[in-house]
Amino acid sequence: MSETLAATTAPTTARRATPRSYLMCRPDFFTVSYRINPWMHPQQPTDTALAVRQWQSLYDTFIGLGHDVQLIDPIDGLPDMVFAANGGFVIDNVAYGANFTYAERQPEGPAYMQWFGEHGFRVAEPKNINEGEGDLMLVGDTILAGTGFRTATESHREVADLYSREVVSLTLVDPNFYHLDTAIAVLDPLTGDHDANIAYLPSAFDEASRGILAERYPNAIHVSPEDAAVLGLNSISDGLNVVIAKRATGFEASLRERGYNPIGVDLSELLLGGGGVKCCTLELRK
Repeated sequence: MSETLAATTAPTTARRATPRSYLMCRPDFFTVSYRINPWMHPQQPTDTALAVRQWQSLYDTFIGLGHDVQLIDPIDGLPDMVFAANGGFVIDNVAYGANFTYAERQPEGPAYMQWFGEHGFRVAEPKNINEGEGDLMLVGDTILAGTGFRTATESHREVADLYSREVVSLTLVDPNFYHLDTAIAVLDPLTGDHDANIAYLPSAFDEASRGILAERYPNAIHVSPEDAAVLGLNSISDGLNVVIAKRATGFEASLRERGYNPIGVDLSELLLGGGGVKCCTLELRK
């Protein structure tokens, strides 16, 4: 049975939703035609129409929660462009662009940077390999930065200099969780560091990173491998409502115990490309 446990017993806190602004990309050209992560199997058929319907349900969920959702036009030949979170990292109206590891996704970086520039963001072109919010997460006043599979550690220093914020490097060790946003969910994004909280999969990290997370977030929810395997941690929280994978039932129960309102959605077709709720969603922090 799937089981999700809190690291410690934490009191239920009154939660408050805060409206957010997101960038998304319709999966009009979604398919799995190459393999750059363990989830992808090009020999298996994909249903683009189903992917669009599931994505639309996620979009409608965000709109129903009162969030602003902006759209970037999909580009034929870039099937992973739907995973908007990888397109950059935005704080204080400054957009740090993505520089993808694999050639198949490299054209996405300039496309997203062009969108940022056309929509009033100051664009910082990256000098190092990074995959945007896939490996960069704002938690309170701190940026958690992943490395190990995609994003270069040199980009962490670049981000620290750009935003003048503390950047904490974390090393991923499980190839199934190759981006930080598959192994950590940010639950209280807008609070100060002393109140911020997360959920995560301990086994996705090396020993040193597990120690950092345990010290910084003693009340974090530890999510089971079963819930993580359906990308349950690849979620979006507005401080109260947490949009998660529908099949992450253990994580859902733990969120309810903590006073959050989990909302399950089905993105099973996009999971064939290695993406979930967070992968489809880039936060625009102006």
